[in-house]
Amino acid sequence: MASGLKVEREHIAWIDTLRVLACFLVVLAHACDHFVGQFDNDRIAFLTGTAIGSLVRPCVPLFVMVTGVLLLPVADRYRSLTLFYSHRLGRLVWPLIFWSVMLPVMGFCYFNYVNPATESPMLSAEMYTAEALTPRMWSWIFNFNYDSTALWYLYMLVGLYLVIPVIDGWLRTASRSDIRLLLYIWGVSLCLPYIQMAAPLLGYEGVFGNFGLLGVCDWNMFGVFYYVSGFVGYLLLAYYMKTYPLAWSRAKMAAVLIPMFLIGYAVTFGGYVVVQNYHPGDYAYLEVVWLFCGINVFMMTFPAFAFMQRLKGRTPRLVSFLAPLTFGIYLVHFPLENGGYDLYAHSGLPYWARVILSAVTVFIVTAAVVWILRQWSVTRRLVS
Repeated sequence: MASGLKVEREHIAWIDTLRVLACFLVVLAHACDHFVGQFDNDRIAFLTGTAIGSLVRPCVPLFVMVTGVLLLPVADRYRSLTLFYSHRLGRLVWPLIFWSVMLPVMGFCYFNYVNPATESPMLSAEMYTAEALTPRMWSWIFNFNYDSTALWYLYMLVGLYLVIPVIDGWLRTASRSDIRLLLYIWGVSLCLPYIQMAAPLLGYEGVFGNFGLLGVCDWNMFGVFYYVSGFVGYLLLAYYMKTYPLAWSRAKMAAVLIPMFLIGYAVTFGGYVVVQNYHPGDYAYLEVVWLFCGINVFMMTFPAFAFMQRLKGRTPRLVSFLAPLTFGIYLVHFPLENGGYDLYAHSGLPYWARVILSAVTVFIVTAAVVWILRQWSVTRRLVS
């Protein structure tokens, strides 16, 4: 191990549980996509997928908050910025490159050789020709594609790693009230997507056709809240809640947080359905309601994290086994969701059961694959 590098993994029982829960919720969210994608062709499938998909939206914010708990303050684990970047970013480079190439190949093989008769509304023949496969395998240098959809998280995580040392330097001197004030400002930024949707209805005509807010226009994407918005807020929130955990009684937790979660869920589910009614199948509008950095998803994430933080006792054996596999499961699972959907397509089960069974099956199969890959040193770096 490099001299001066302190990277021992901090073991916190409830964090392991939270990692496994967040990972399963991600798998469940992607299992819902095949049902949400039915839209008005099958309204019941759409509503079922939307209901469950809306419920699991805290999945990614919870993952980010796990990162905040484990990495902040950075100085406790890394003695220099160079060591931090080389270790944290080094862990992401090879998985990002390998799975950006491999996931499109897996999708191609599934559609052409495993189940060409797939009924998934997310797949089509023109997506999986040899001609279409080639650019998918190298375009990762610009961005992810459909088959590597889940890898958007790695690009975002790289950005968080780049800024974490800056945050860490401020946190060393910031008071509790300082952090809370910045979190309030971040909270305002969570409302901006809805303000932007509503502004045209109030007469806002945009700036030369661009409907950005507060300084955002065609030649500037960095508006007022750009630097205090996004997932960095979840990092700060996690640090704040770890450092200053809620000292509420169980009764107050239930009285405040359960309604908060339910309201957030109602807005998330109801908003998605309403937007579909006005903008059928238009993801540019639909995704606004499902934004991880939207106020409604925050209202679900905060209670989930707070309740998980109250967990006591030892980590169950199954959780201890699965926790180290979660990063790999996240990387590998997405193409397998197609098989999970097709496996139960003609089962006669209600849609909600098909969603859950598909997610459970994909989670188990992917966990087994990742466990096998972790047994060989050459492949271990690709999933851990």
